Amino acid sequence: MVQQYQSPVRVYKYPFELVMEAYERRFPRCPQIPVVIDCEITEDSTSDDGAHRTTKRKCKLNVEAPYLLKKLIGVDHVFFIQTNELNRRERSLNIEAYNESFSNRVVVLEKCRYFVHPENANWTCFEQSASLDIKNFFGFEHTMEKLAMKQYSQNISKGKEIIEYFVRELETEGITEVPQWTEPEDTTRRQSINIEDSQNSNDLVLGASASNLSNGKSLSSPIKKEKIVQFQLETDYIQRYLGELTVLQESRLVQLRKWVTDLLKGKVPSDATLLRFLRARDFNVEKAREMLSESLLWRKKHQVDKILSEYELPQVVQDYFPGGWHHQDNEGCPLYLLRLGQMDVKGLLKSIGEDGLLKLTLHVCEEGLRQMEEATQTQGRPIYTWTLLVDLEGLNMRHLWRPGIKALLRIIEIVEANYPETMGRVLIIRAPRVFPILWTLVSTFIHENTRSKFLFYGGNDYLQSPGGIVDYMPESVVPDFLGGPCKAQMVEGGLVPKSLYMSDSWLEKEGCALAEDTIYQSASFGNGQVHEVFVVNEDPGSVLTWDFDVMRQDIAFTVFRTSMPIPSKDTASGGALHTIQHMMDNEHKSAIEKSWQENKDYYKVEPTIICHDGESIQGSHVMGYCGTYIMQWRFYSDHQLDLIDSLTSHKAQIMYFYESLCSADYRGSMTSLQSGHSGFSALSTRSFASSCPSR
Repeated sequence: MVQQYQSPVRVYKYPFELVMEAYERRFPRCPQIPVVIDCEITEDSTSDDGAHRTTKRKCKLNVEAPYLLKKLIGVDHVFFIQTNELNRRERSLNIEAYNESFSNRVVVLEKCRYFVHPENANWTCFEQSASLDIKNFFGFEHTMEKLAMKQYSQNISKGKEIIEYFVRELETEGITEVPQWTEPEDTTRRQSINIEDSQNSNDLVLGASASNLSNGKSLSSPIKKEKIVQFQLETDYIQRYLGELTVLQESRLVQLRKWVTDLLKGKVPSDATLLRFLRARDFNVEKAREMLSESLLWRKKHQVDKILSEYELPQVVQDYFPGGWHHQDNEGCPLYLLRLGQMDVKGLLKSIGEDGLLKLTLHVCEEGLRQMEEATQTQGRPIYTWTLLVDLEGLNMRHLWRPGIKALLRIIEIVEANYPETMGRVLIIRAPRVFPILWTLVSTFIHENTRSKFLFYGGNDYLQSPGGIVDYMPESVVPDFLGGPCKAQMVEGGLVPKSLYMSDSWLEKEGCALAEDTIYQSASFGNGQVHEVFVVNEDPGSVLTWDFDVMRQDIAFTVFRTSMPIPSKDTASGGALHTIQHMMDNEHKSAIEKSWQENKDYYKVEPTIICHDGESIQGSHVMGYCGTYIMQWRFYSDHQLDLIDSLTSHKAQIMYFYESLCSADYRGSMTSLQSGHSGFSALSTRSFASSCPSR
């Protein structure tokens, strides 16, 4: 495989002639690059007018390799041939070097160029590219590739320092200016300044989309205008706006920038955006390019670039969505607060739909990008991530509403694909014991790199110092709802009134999945009747969850456990855990016989709760024993019904869904949380009889 390297542009704030004088001083050897032992000039010629000089050197390099490898190849040194083409008229130097040693096994080709900065004739630019192709090397191809790239990276990082070192050495000798080359007096041909080139060069701007540098033609260049290359990046710009990158990471960024520029021929994503996609794919240019291409098509299709200017928050979001931006963290990154435990997921989804919640999320993500860009400008250093603080106080099974989970997974998938590496840290605060269930459901859809950024706090250990959230955000901006002094500018959430729900017909018209409750079952039963669902458990520690809506009348809901045999029409087979839905006869009688004794033949593992017409109920129970668990819904009335009332009253009606989470998944989620980056303190593992009913 051929390894390619393309450097960003390095700028020396010295005239070209002074840089050339410093460059010559690095030969025949310089202490900054000890790998170069000696350089011998083999050819040196200058044109009659002195404008062109060609110099060839044979350079002797030390082989920095393990002793065994040196013995195997039988040499301690290798030789490279370097050819320099200096054009004093155009003020440019082109350098080409290739390996003479082992050329039939390894091909190394390096090209470098010094030229005048297109916007400042008193500055000099430098760029280089290289390729490495190891065809065969005694079975050590991979090792040699790693050694070569490591050594090359080290030499590149020293390159700018060397020129700076020799410029300072010249200054100590009193040499601060070197005259430009001029045409000899007896030469009748004169080259004039190309005015058009000068004017066009003024259009080049150093900025957020990189340095747009011409092919080495200065403001005073006497030769014809050439095509401007727009994909080059300047090193100082990278450090100022993108942060410290290795030379190979810089190279990958330049390569991706070139591809994007050649492809789009118009508006190009910022360099910070390109860098995020590269990081998401471990700086594999091909994979990053594929991911970026899909994202750009997605943005165009859904007009994402217009969200910040055109999107208006629905009134229900303004009144009931408990999230908002809140100052910065300790590293100057924008901080977003989300009180998920106070958020009515079902109410918001029923009010604005799944696409509405997605647009809200995209608006948050786009605003995060804007705030990161502003922070980079104001703080004078790159800010390329934002921090999310999620308060889970109040989280319960209401948040595990199945269509809501489905919508959340879709949103996670879209955000992961189109906003990679924007999340610097996720602080999960006051995580209750129901949280592992939610984490198990969603964590597999979150990229491993993102999951590693989650920090979990249970109970009140988030307030401790050190180790608490003040390690990641200033104490002065800790929000008031977490016991801090800073007022959070966001609503508290709460239940969304059903009067704000969209109609089912509207949801169907919008193609919203919320209107497709096919996973829910319905049941009706009258006074004195029950509806029961049986779950046969053979996996102690598994979790039973339920979600139901009371469509009509009031009902009483209870969960029982029994080891007594229960007759059923259908029995599911296979697997350690299976379920049976016990459909009784038309009288809806309970399977719990009147002769059974409570706490002997059967146990009430969840206390009875009264659920009223129109309410939504969610809950869970850790099934700590083998046996049959019975979910029972019973017709309820707060007064005694006589015979006529019993005949004329409406039947109770429910829509319900239930499922089981196997113990391995549940325990796994607990383990992963408790072994996280912070001391996850208080996810309760007590009681196999714990539940979390919620309205």
